[in-house]
Amino acid sequence: MPAVAGSFAATQGAWRFYANAAVTLPGLAAPLIEAARQGITAACEGFALVVMDWSNLHFNGQNFRSDRVELSQRKDFGYELLTALVISDQDGSPLAPVALELRASTGVWSSRQATPVEALSQLDALSPVMAHVEGLSLGRTLVHVIDREADSVGHYRQWTRAGYVYLVRANDARCVLYDRQERSLGAVAKTLAKQGALRGTRDVTMRGQKARQFVGETRVTLHRPARTHRIVGRGKKKKKRHVDIPGPALSVRLIVSEVRDPTGKVLARWLLLSNAPLEVSAATVALWYYFRWEIESYHKLLKTAGMHVEQWLQDDAGTLAKRLAVAAMAAVTVWHLARDPRPEAEPMRQVLVRLSGRQIKRGQGRPSFTTPALLAGLGVLLPMLCLLEEHSLDEITRLTRDALPAYLLPKGLTPTQDTG
Repeated sequence: MPAVAGSFAATQGAWRFYANAAVTLPGLAAPLIEAARQGITAACEGFALVVMDWSNLHFNGQNFRSDRVELSQRKDFGYELLTALVISDQDGSPLAPVALELRASTGVWSSRQATPVEALSQLDALSPVMAHVEGLSLGRTLVHVIDREADSVGHYRQWTRAGYVYLVRANDARCVLYDRQERSLGAVAKTLAKQGALRGTRDVTMRGQKARQFVGETRVTLHRPARTHRIVGRGKKKKKRHVDIPGPALSVRLIVSEVRDPTGKVLARWLLLSNAPLEVSAATVALWYYFRWEIESYHKLLKTAGMHVEQWLQDDAGTLAKRLAVAAMAAVTVWHLARDPRPEAEPMRQVLVRLSGRQIKRGQGRPSFTTPALLAGLGVLLPMLCLLEEHSLDEITRLTRDALPAYLLPKGLTPTQDTG
């Protein structure tokens, strides 16, 4: 930890640590994987959810990074981060990231191996990560939860052959066989709604208003050929090439989840395709997809809500990926504290919230803390503990009285009282 008198030395030490070739991403990922194993044992029942998603890290104007790649726009440069985050199948609490992939122009820096791996398309890159996570022996059946970017017939077939359990949000326009007819998933969902096949499962809050979730399911068949989309050529000769790949018909579960206001108006609808066992109810599958939001919160914690990764000054993707792994350990620490049921955990959470200086919105049913507040408080607590190892509390009080007398409160008063 950077002590008060040695912050520069600590910064230099960290810089050398991340640049050290003997420090590898798989080595840094090992404690994260162990934390996931322990968390799964404590927080999961029959399954463990592995949520996978991408997040662009923007480093525009930092030309010293020669390995940046073009992101969503022509003048947008940085790195593409893929995270596999394990969460609880019971309450959706995040446990630990078990895979990290950072795409740069030199390849993909991955927690799967010490040297960069070949950069694949977004969807093709999922299967190696799935295989890696499946091979970790985490102790539960894994369910890979992915957003609509992964709605691909070819990859459904590939994952089914590999024996993976998946849950993917599908596109309304996808054509399937239903009741011996080819129909879009959107049309099938409307048919189920008209038939009254969607049942109310739980009350929810959406956009600040009370609503209710309705869930129903049926069986559909993915029968069309898979279609690959590849960009060939360079510069002005770039063009997309499409190739149709036939494959066997695949029967999967279609879970329709709607959120309706008290008047019955549909506020949101998700169409989910899954090969989860039938013993898992449609309502549970819909809840699992709802839990997927935790990975958005994690990426936000890395970026704007906590660690501000886009302000880091590592020279390249390799050293940046190592620091991301260390940052993930900090996230795991506060997640563990957040779900700790022991009596002493709540006072510790309140100490960190107070140290963070952040305001927490109070109200019935609201938590007394947020993850960003716990993380910010931890960032104050640890250097403070290092300081107290070098200086006694009496010595710090004396120094404050001598140098900053206006900021030392008289005994018996608190910062909320009028000190005159």
